[in-house]
Amino acid sequence: MDVVSVAVVNSRTEADLIAGLLRSHGLKVGVSADDAGGQEPQLQLQGVHVLVAATDEAVARRILAQP
Repeated sequence: MDVVSVAVVNSRTEADLIAGLLRSHGLKVGVSADDAGGQEPQLQLQGVHVLVAATDEAVARRILAQP
């Protein structure tokens, strides 16, 4: 299954909030950060990605675009 990033944010906390929003709409979501498994949180400043299946990308982007 192909996955795509629908958001890149500066913290795992923010990514988890976005992931929760998308999950509440029935999407399967992953969060990816190169932060040594949370042991080096300063590395999150390089970006934390919110990932969804490529087939769900359009739906996820519509959800995230809502005010």
